[in-house]
Amino acid sequence: MTRDRLGKGLGALLGEYLEPEVAAGEIQRLPLASIVPNPMQPRRVFTESELGDLASSIRENGLLQPLVVRPSPDSPDRFELVAGERRFRALNMLQWMEAPVLVRDADDETLLVLALVENLQREALNPIEEAEGYESLSERFGMKHGDIARAVGRDRSTVTNVVRLLKLPLSIRKLVETGELTQGHARALLSVEDKVYAADLARRAATEGWSVREVERRVAGPVKKRRKVARAKDPIVAALEQALQDHLQTRVEVRPGRGETGAVEIKYHNAPDFERIFELITGHSVQEVVE
Repeated sequence: MTRDRLGKGLGALLGEYLEPEVAAGEIQRLPLASIVPNPMQPRRVFTESELGDLASSIRENGLLQPLVVRPSPDSPDRFELVAGERRFRALNMLQWMEAPVLVRDADDETLLVLALVENLQREALNPIEEAEGYESLSERFGMKHGDIARAVGRDRSTVTNVVRLLKLPLSIRKLVETGELTQGHARALLSVEDKVYAADLARRAATEGWSVREVERRVAGPVKKRRKVARAKDPIVAALEQALQDHLQTRVEVRPGRGETGAVEIKYHNAPDFERIFELITGHSVQEVVE
């Protein structure tokens, strides 16, 4: 996608790809097995209920809008989705053998922009998926935040603030992805330099239902004292703590003792949280063990 193309604006992109004017005979029918998902698709989470509702609608009313595909650059017999990921997945659920499609030429940059736009229109992306999509446009294609904002119809400041979420520890990003924390919670945690402490706050905020204001209040509290502790810790121990924290999604503290001894402290906030951690560590549920 050239900068001239970006200059055409969001309306032009949508008109050409997402809601194209269809000439007579332009719709083709392709085997569903010859179509592969958009390789630039930023969205990873598709709920069964969402796809089930769409599949039911298609079963009753048919497919009202064809898929938009491009010829695969790697295989002459394959096509890649440009728009219509939800419809494509629903058709697979219905076990359709063929699908009506519009074939369009689109480069990789266009593919990613359109996937972002289509999902943003439906508010289908969680903030982390949105951030990763913007970051891909920046890293893969050298687009600045202003270019990205114009391409997807967002303010530049919005794009910049969303991308900043990728600086958070993995465990916090997962809580945002699953909807247990909002973007407001996550932004409040960005100022916490002690990543273990930030992750601990995030987990408590999710399990105890803290408001964004409560997270901001906690962040403004004992952060400075904890930063000093984090800086004094052995970097290898800190890295191991962070890895355990990311895996268990709770606060973990490794406490070296004399010689090669030590202890590992794993925090939990309530009985369900303990059972969740127990299952992650052992691979068995508490019920399986006690029965």
